[in-house]
Amino acid sequence: MRTRLRGRAVLWLVIAMLAAVLVAACHREERALTPDAPYSQRARPVRVSDLQPGPKQLAATALENPYEGNAYAISQGQQLFDQYNCSGCHFHGGGGIGPALMDDEWIYGSSPTNIFMTISEGRPNGMPSYGGHIPDAQIWQLTTYVRSLGGFEPKGATAPRSDAMQARKSEEPK
Repeated sequence: MRTRLRGRAVLWLVIAMLAAVLVAACHREERALTPDAPYSQRARPVRVSDLQPGPKQLAATALENPYEGNAYAISQGQQLFDQYNCSGCHFHGGGGIGPALMDDEWIYGSSPTNIFMTISEGRPNGMPSYGGHIPDAQIWQLTTYVRSLGGFEPKGATAPRSDAMQARKSEEPK
């Protein structure tokens, strides 16, 4: 009887040690949910030409996208794209009232800085300014998602189709 109890105790000890090793070996992706870039690093509006009203401004400095190639940020940007009704004008990236986002020729450029400034400062003739209404972290997530629509993000980080374009499962007849 004693050897049987001792055998069970050893078995439980081995199982506990194996579980501890497995838990310690698990690697979890570390995500920074808020970027470290403060608001003061925001670039000035992108100038299309030198013929602009007001005092002369320097060209926009390049901002670094804190979510470049981040799959989680792309999926969050995709959700924000639908929640903020960007699809109302851009029709899930295919273009409509607003320009298409799936091609490689963009009016104001496809750099992260240009897209960020387009979302935050707006553009003439239709694109409203969302700066001050949407946190900068969400604007960067939207920027990353919009760049993924144009094919400017790594393929491994992007979904093959947007959620709106996924095939719906039909119920099987009973």
